[in-house]
Amino acid sequence: MEKITKEKLIELLNKDLALEYTACVQYTQHQGVLKGAMYQSMQKELIIHAQEELAHATILASQIDYLGGVPTVDMPSPKISKDSIEMLTQDLAGENDAISRYIARVRQAEELNLYHLAQQLRNILAVEQEHAMDLEQALGK
Repeated sequence: MEKITKEKLIELLNKDLALEYTACVQYTQHQGVLKGAMYQSMQKELIIHAQEELAHATILASQIDYLGGVPTVDMPSPKISKDSIEMLTQDLAGENDAISRYIARVRQAEELNLYHLAQQLRNILAVEQEHAMDLEQALGK
């Protein structure tokens, strides 16, 4: 495994930041078009998820700046669907991706002795895991 550098970590954190922006927009769009009485409580949960993803973006932007980088404003396109189950499945896939990325990012931050960053990433990771649990429950998994 290649040794992490501060510059590489900033690059990876910017990718994470871009995906947090995408998650915020995707959750916002999904909660607005999610259909079915069985999803009413999930609509409210997706609003909370969107707000928490924005909070993650804010934390990442501050940390990237602290490390000497420039926080990105670019983002990948959100996934959309007309099918409620597909929307929630898209959201769950995004959360599972975030979980694996943040597990790696915690290790990378610690490798560089950036324990303050590692703690911030652990906090984000815990919320992403809660999001995945919410989505799994809504999908009956």
